[in-house]
Amino acid sequence: MDETTPPQHLNPLQRFGQDVKQVRLARKLTQKQLGKAAGYSEAYVSRVEAGKLLPRPSEKFAKGCDIAFGTGELFTDLLRRIDEGDHPSWFVPYLNLERKASRILDYSTSLPMGILQTKDYARAVFRAYYSGANPEVIEDKVIARLRRREVFERDAPPLLWAIMHEACLRTVVGDSKVMSGQLEHLLTAAASPHVKVQVMPFSAGAPAASTKPFIVLHFTDSPTVLYTETRVGGRMHDSAQTVDAALDDYDLLRANALSLSESTDLIKTLLKEYRS
Repeated sequence: MDETTPPQHLNPLQRFGQDVKQVRLARKLTQKQLGKAAGYSEAYVSRVEAGKLLPRPSEKFAKGCDIAFGTGELFTDLLRRIDEGDHPSWFVPYLNLERKASRILDYSTSLPMGILQTKDYARAVFRAYYSGANPEVIEDKVIARLRRREVFERDAPPLLWAIMHEACLRTVVGDSKVMSGQLEHLLTAAASPHVKVQVMPFSAGAPAASTKPFIVLHFTDSPTVLYTETRVGGRMHDSAQTVDAALDDYDLLRANALSLSESTDLIKTLLKEYRS
């Protein structure tokens, strides 16, 4: 590369991979040796170093690198910054709590919550919201959103109870193909023992509780927290009175929504419409 050649754009995963490779070579370790030390295969290390492991390397791998390299928590912190860097700063506090929650109660009014979105659906959302952003920025945000699913890979994954207004299913994001994939994903998620999906139908009429989306996070060893968003960002609420009011609203929403089986039937019906 000569002096006039512009540097190649590297996304966060590629930069992380380059850092792993640089330190590995400095420690005179092969990919196989690093993989063995971290508990992963040589192929896994190769994909990490190439920046091709999606949605991202595991936290276990990052910790394994720190132990093998003697770098303290360097790579663990780098991985955490990747997660935080592709989200708005006001969303990071929620994201950190979501990873630790034992139960997640979500009410969505226009789009399914991010953790339930498919890659194509999330991409269409970000393309609409960040219409002036270049494709690399959009893809980084998509990958960051998909990484949120990793909470279900924990030894004790959280229970996610999602109530979504019918508008979430009928608002066409992207095109019919994108919507078909999204609804298929919701059906797959709803079949998991860790995910419950209810739909608030248009036929329910005037809302029995909150008309705005919100999320309640429960923890095994910390107070319950309410998360809400406005146009200028998100906010965490931990006062008992505010949280209790939100839980009362959620109980009303759950009671007025379609049952779990009825919700699944509606999603299947809409899926047929998008496929036709």
